[in-house]
Amino acid sequence: MGWLWAIIVGFVLGVIAKAIIPGKQHSPLWLTVIAGTIGGLVGNAVARAVGVGETRGIDWTRHLFQLVAAIIIVFVVDRLYMETLGKRKQRQV
Repeated sequence: MGWLWAIIVGFVLGVIAKAIIPGKQHSPLWLTVIAGTIGGLVGNAVARAVGVGETRGIDWTRHLFQLVAAIIIVFVVDRLYMETLGKRKQRQV
């Protein structure tokens, strides 16, 4: 159940990150979900390292770390995807 929840949160984080990043992102949804999931995991690790991994009530600080990590990772993954896709298209021409 933990992995299913991580994928659902990764989907939500990835979609929110794509909405926040300016411009058009070209990476497919499955790659966005993977990047969002990784962002959630990285955000959790950073929150634990800072000491706010678990608090009473809603962990707004942890969610903020997750969102920031997801934005960075989705941005980087999209750039890498476009660089790889662009090189592949150039070879076909």
